[in-house]
Amino acid sequence: MAQPIVHRGDFEPRSRIFKAWENQRNKREVHWLMECFAEALGVFFYVYAGVGSQTAWVTGNILVGAKLAPVGLSSIFQVGFAYMGGILLALGICAGTSGGHFNPCVSIAFTIFKGFPPLKALRYIVAQILGAYIACLLVYTQYKVTFQECTAILTAAKEFDALNFTPNGLAGIFGFYLLPGQKLGFTFLNEFVSDTFIGLAIWASLDPSNALIPPVMGPVMVSLAYGTAIWGFSMPGLVANSARDIGGRLMAMTIWGSKAAGGRYSAVAALTNIPAMLFAAFLYEFFLTDSDRVVSRAAYEFGVAHVNHRRHMHEKPHNLQQLNDTESQSPVDDKPTTYTYEHSERAPR
Repeated sequence: MAQPIVHRGDFEPRSRIFKAWENQRNKREVHWLMECFAEALGVFFYVYAGVGSQTAWVTGNILVGAKLAPVGLSSIFQVGFAYMGGILLALGICAGTSGGHFNPCVSIAFTIFKGFPPLKALRYIVAQILGAYIACLLVYTQYKVTFQECTAILTAAKEFDALNFTPNGLAGIFGFYLLPGQKLGFTFLNEFVSDTFIGLAIWASLDPSNALIPPVMGPVMVSLAYGTAIWGFSMPGLVANSARDIGGRLMAMTIWGSKAAGGRYSAVAALTNIPAMLFAAFLYEFFLTDSDRVVSRAAYEFGVAHVNHRRHMHEKPHNLQQLNDTESQSPVDDKPTTYTYEHSERAPR
């Protein structure tokens, strides 16, 4: 006996105000704004959590050096956990609306490998960068007094100019800069390999036939991949997200001017994760996945929940639609709240 389809509106009726708003926001003409808001908010969570921990680390080290604090306020281990927490929050809160890209390289890879619409990908990327910029600006504002104190300390010690545009400087909290003596080629290699590592974890989490990573574990898997990369390879230079780099760098330039642009390394930081993600997607699709494998029950149920979205199920046929709620009265022209399968424009087989 098939499990009955129960929509949230049947299980937990919403007020007339929210219902009327849903009917308007889910129309094709405006729903893309909801998706972009979710992408911006997701990146905001990821960046806000991680940059906040980075700020505590860098400013704490400056205060310790000036003997104004007994111990540092953070560590690489804590920074990695902060980014992991931000990613978990982003995916848990926002992915149900936008599909949970939160990274330009993911949107680009979806466009190439999963038929994601190019215009929507461009919108997502702009929203992602905006979310990162706002997060960095808020962190700076919340720590403004501490930044002023650290600036005064470094200026008095005549170290501000030498230190500011490095990973240990105040601007280095938001923008990415090389350590003194670090070679660009080695940094590129570190970035590419680390991002490929992360990309494989992301692609494995999206595979509906991967029974060892059910949908509910996907956010944990992706978060763990990012955290592991940060713990092991952040020292030689690791960005892993173009939105984090560009949004943070623009914010640093807002405060410290064009000197915060980062020179040649800025291109490596902003762009390397894109070919790395494409390479990871190719490796997974070419060597690791198989269309003859059985879709796990958890992934199948996730797909059923998606195609039975009350508005989505009228738009195009699915081989899962034998489980549709045929009594739905929703308008046909409404746009659904979206999930990963809708964004890839492919349903699970």
